[in-house]
Amino acid sequence: MKRAKQKTSKGKQIFRVVLFVGTFISLWFVPWILVKAWILPLPDTVQEQVDQTLSYGFDGVIVYVDESGKPPAFYAAGYHNREQKIPANPKALFKIASVSKLYVAVAITKLANDKRLVLDKTLADYFPELVGRIENADEITLRMMVQHRSGIPNFTDNPDFWKNQPNNHIDVLQYALDLPADFAPNKDYGYSNTNYLLLSRIIEQVTGGSRQDYFNKEILIPLGLKNTYGSIDDVNLDDVMSGYYVGIERDFKSENQGMMIATAEDVGIFLRALNDGSLLNEKEMEIYRSIYEFNHGGLAPGYQCMAEYHQDIDAVVVQFMNTTDFEGYQWNLLQITHSRVVKILRKAKRL
Repeated sequence: MKRAKQKTSKGKQIFRVVLFVGTFISLWFVPWILVKAWILPLPDTVQEQVDQTLSYGFDGVIVYVDESGKPPAFYAAGYHNREQKIPANPKALFKIASVSKLYVAVAITKLANDKRLVLDKTLADYFPELVGRIENADEITLRMMVQHRSGIPNFTDNPDFWKNQPNNHIDVLQYALDLPADFAPNKDYGYSNTNYLLLSRIIEQVTGGSRQDYFNKEILIPLGLKNTYGSIDDVNLDDVMSGYYVGIERDFKSENQGMMIATAEDVGIFLRALNDGSLLNEKEMEIYRSIYEFNHGGLAPGYQCMAEYHQDIDAVVVQFMNTTDFEGYQWNLLQITHSRVVKILRKAKRL
């Protein structure tokens, strides 16, 4: 019995050593800037956290906070334009990248509710010319595309997409054509920008106008949003926050990838309306809940953002950061710093 206890004790010691060594090794390979961002003492205010974020290599940061019962709060640090030393403006326009998928999902929901499109019709029903060009086009439904369960390859994963930047006057759909499916329809999940490129074209096909025209009519005008646009072609470029990529000197602001532009405030107002049910009626909300999410992030060269509603504190937090990198550490830092802003808000709520 004594020997058994000794063996058990020795086994526990060995386990602790192995656990310690394993933890040490795993931490060794985690960039220390990420560890630092996690373990630094939490500041008392959101502005202090925003200021602290600059030390992680970001050129500019914007944070918008809408807490129920309080006026919206705006925070900024760093530069709107690094070369000209223009301070960050919390009401600047910004490329919101994949946050625009929320707007597309809302549009698809409204059109489905109005019986102008059918979620369970196939891609081939809307674009028969894609049969043979996109595998399983006659089996992939719009619902699967909204949910990223289509298996259609992501055009931004194609090396040629990046080789041919900025892809002016090129239909980027070509980077997803004539490729094998990533998986059979509805058999897996695979985030694909191609899904939303095609959904946007379906919106235009069934409405007879541009995607942005439909957004204006059904989303932006009803919410009183006057600082959300279809692309940089629609705005004064000086009003757009500059975007930078680590290791590259140029400003990515002027590159037109066809993505939406908005202020943090406009995104925040939209996000609250989406989450509190004031944007969609009861039937539309039922459809939306069944097909997509209510928060989103966005990432493009020089631009990354996160827009989230936190139900426990009834707060919307939108964060814009105008620096990205190849390794993805800047994206990790966005997630960490965003979570710290939310922790500060939660802490203040408890006081």
